[in-house]
Amino acid sequence: MRTALFLLVASLTTPALATLPPPSEDAKAQAALAKARSDWSDKVSAYKTCLAGDRVAQRYRAEMKSAAPAAATTPCADPGPFVADVKAGAKPLEAAGAHSPPGTAHGPPSSKATEAELSGGVKKAP
Repeated sequence: MRTALFLLVASLTTPALATLPPPSEDAKAQAALAKARSDWSDKVSAYKTCLAGDRVAQRYRAEMKSAAPAAATTPCADPGPFVADVKAGAKPLEAAGAHSPPGTAHGPPSSKATEAELSGGVKKAP
């Protein structure tokens, strides 16, 4: 009974050990965009928290006449609007190999000649 149960559990957990295929370039770009948006959102949240803290401190000082003067603090840094600049690390099309190689073509692309014949190693029979 234990052996059967072990085999059943082993057969059900084996697919969980399979590996996923590597992500495509489009998936990588979407992930980079999501990370950039998340980072920007974190900066906006920190900015709003900073502004709220400043308002609370200002109100406290106004209500407490005997409160000490405000200590010098750094101003809140506004992150500005979201700008998607995830292509900063991407290669231009020319460097990405999107165009033909720089070498000179030795024949038409639809030639029936083999690689050896093109390189001059083997001659065709007439």
